[in-house]
Amino acid sequence: MTKDASFEARWQARLDELRAAHHVPGAVLAFLVNGEIHELASGVLNRGTGVETTTDSVFLLGSVAKIYTATMMMQLVEEGRLDLDTPVVDVLPEFATPDPEATAVITVRQLLSHTGGLTNDFTHDTGRGDDCLAKYVEAARNVALDCPPGTAVSYSGLGYVTMGRIIEVLDGKTWDQAVQDRIVAPLGLTRTMTLPEEALRFRVAMSHLGEPGEDPDPAPVWDLMPRSAGPYGRVISSAGDVVRLARMHLNGGIAADGTRVMSSEIVSEMQRRHVNVPDKWTVSADGWALGWTLYDWDGVAGYGHDGAAIGQYSYLRVVPGSNVAVALVTNGGGARQLYADLFRELLYELAGVRMPGAFAPPEPLPAIGIAPFAGTYKREGVVITVGERDGEPRMLYEFVDGMKDMSPPLDMSLTPVSVTEDGTVFAAAGAGPSFSEDYMPVVFSTLTNGTDCVYVGMRATPKTN
Repeated sequence: MTKDASFEARWQARLDELRAAHHVPGAVLAFLVNGEIHELASGVLNRGTGVETTTDSVFLLGSVAKIYTATMMMQLVEEGRLDLDTPVVDVLPEFATPDPEATAVITVRQLLSHTGGLTNDFTHDTGRGDDCLAKYVEAARNVALDCPPGTAVSYSGLGYVTMGRIIEVLDGKTWDQAVQDRIVAPLGLTRTMTLPEEALRFRVAMSHLGEPGEDPDPAPVWDLMPRSAGPYGRVISSAGDVVRLARMHLNGGIAADGTRVMSSEIVSEMQRRHVNVPDKWTVSADGWALGWTLYDWDGVAGYGHDGAAIGQYSYLRVVPGSNVAVALVTNGGGARQLYADLFRELLYELAGVRMPGAFAPPEPLPAIGIAPFAGTYKREGVVITVGERDGEPRMLYEFVDGMKDMSPPLDMSLTPVSVTEDGTVFAAAGAGPSFSEDYMPVVFSTLTNGTDCVYVGMRATPKTN
């Protein structure tokens, strides 16, 4: 057995072991090291049919799709057809928010870095037509901002759909076709697509849903997201193709065959820090660049992104100092725990990265009371109520209005963790393994305009009383 073969065999065994331990039906791991891409598969694509997972299987990437949209936006910037600091409304006159003053100043750079104030949880099905993004942007005109533009980082799917529409307008084609022309073809990706009818040619992972600590069951339908979700959450790909995209960014914009996809200057600009992140635990983010999540692993810099597509979860990590990229795609179960255990070991071996341990309250607990933060916090589709019940700090997270059927309310206990320069941190128990390993971070902070807010899931929700 060759060195590479024994190396792969060892990690195949570890992937199999951890996948089974965390009740993940199927997973594919791909990683770039020493210029070579390795791909490993484990488990089944569908527990209902027993179809085996293979390295060429394709999965829904969820929010990793944002990297594809951001890459195309930066290509337009390089071509001189777009300026990062241009107000969005100058490029897309139909763009609007309920606040005319905010509408006038939100920039392309702010959309890319999640600082425009646009919300995340506006899931709106505008049909299967090629005009779905145009209809989405029109419907979003009445959706309230999470916060005033430039006052905070707040994770925004709406902002990425808006950018998808900008790409359509400037390129004169659908966002889906732009992905094929701008990314898939130049990189020679053979298993990357955006539409379900395109995925039917391949071995496709089925989403699975279930209770923590148990083997999940196949979801009622394969694709629970509308076509309009594409720019923020609907690329379908193999893990190997995700790493091939990352390799282009590592190589300064050059594809494996030497094709220049982006300039090195634009690639570097995408990776430059634009904003710090008060919630440094939900997606392990230390900051945000233009599309990329930024990491600081004990002094080792990295970038990447996480993705969730209702029963399918993906993770991408890039360590530029070691020329390493790692992608994991999964189809349910305790995917977050699988990612954490596997990447802590793999990134340490490949790049000397020491990922932090699981987010959890310290021992002994700090004396931090909940009283200063009690009250109601609200953003589009979500109401968060913080207070005490039977002497215990609690948080009720409810989906309302158009989001009311997204999930039952989450009633969680809060345990104090720390006070940082960015806010006061609590740990919420009861969110489930899809959101965190054991505890979900809850960070009470303040917008730059002085408004109190709470960060849950990287979304800034202002206090209303």
